Amino acid sequence: MKQQVTDNGTERAPGEGGPLVTVDGLRKVYRTGPKEVVALHDVSFAAYPGELIAVRGRSGSGKTTLLNLVGGLDRPDGGHVVVAGHPVTEMPETALLELRRDVIGFIFQSFGLVPVLSAAENVGIPLRLARTPVAEREERVSMLLSMVGLEKHANQRPYELSGGQQQRVAVARALANRPRLLVADEPTGQLDSQTGRQIMQLLRAVVRSEGVTALVATHDPSLITLADRVLELHDGTFLPPPTP
Repeated sequence: MKQQVTDNGTERAPGEGGPLVTVDGLRKVYRTGPKEVVALHDVSFAAYPGELIAVRGRSGSGKTTLLNLVGGLDRPDGGHVVVAGHPVTEMPETALLELRRDVIGFIFQSFGLVPVLSAAENVGIPLRLARTPVAEREERVSMLLSMVGLEKHANQRPYELSGGQQQRVAVARALANRPRLLVADEPTGQLDSQTGRQIMQLLRAVVRSEGVTALVATHDPSLITLADRVLELHDGTFLPPPTP
């Protein structure tokens, strides 16, 4: 179901219930000596369970900064982020580590796979960190590799896989601990257009089947149509939604 826009321009997400992610008045400033660069200014939005949101904008518009703040990888200079009831912007680092382990899954442009480990071993890393029992871990890894279409490649290492296959492994790894939020920063940036679209379609299918929320930063206009909603950043601020 596509995103609806109310008469006053606010977004109404598909599905029922409250938002999984709430961002209110977010601001981030980078300082180099006396120079200041405002990366985000007064950014606010909500994201709901089962919703895939594409965050669009030119390079330098603030997409990565926004995702890093929502995912608790960086601290803002103002504003608040709440994920699954957790006040991300106020939490100590130890609590953020647990949040990133248990609630948020990350997918990066560079894949981030461990080269000496097989596909199955890469997917199982979060489960090992969570000390999941071996039998349960192996069952979950097998299911996830099947979900992303790589059940026959479980024992191959990253260098034996194509770029698209490596990103599928990264998607499976991000889902290992059953996160409620997926944060994907340009996940198709290193892939050709056809493979990139396949990865975006996979993410959309995962959102539906797993009931998670996904924030996906992308500059590829061909992928935007696969999202439930598009938020466009321009110089650190969201552009208003188009008039219906």
